[in-house]
Amino acid sequence: MYRVGFPLWKVAARLNVPLLVKLEVMHDKDARVLIVTSPDLKGLVVEAPDNTSAEEMHKEIHGCVEMLMGELLSRAPNSRSVTTAWPGEFSPA
Repeated sequence: MYRVGFPLWKVAARLNVPLLVKLEVMHDKDARVLIVTSPDLKGLVVEAPDNTSAEEMHKEIHGCVEMLMGELLSRAPNSRSVTTAWPGEFSPA
């Protein structure tokens, strides 16, 4: 797996090398939302109510990742070639 943001990641993506996108998840208790961003993929911001299921959140994140990468690469990546990862902790917003 090759991490998005590393040198030549776009070349790797065009060659269908599996990609990894690191996520950061914040919980805004006042607004009762989860906010997902990525230091690897600039422009990725996903916001959802904090009662959103993990499956729904996963679909939304992958949809946004594919859309952004499609813009950056001038074509959508193979959806099975992109993996997202986060450390399992929520940062306070």
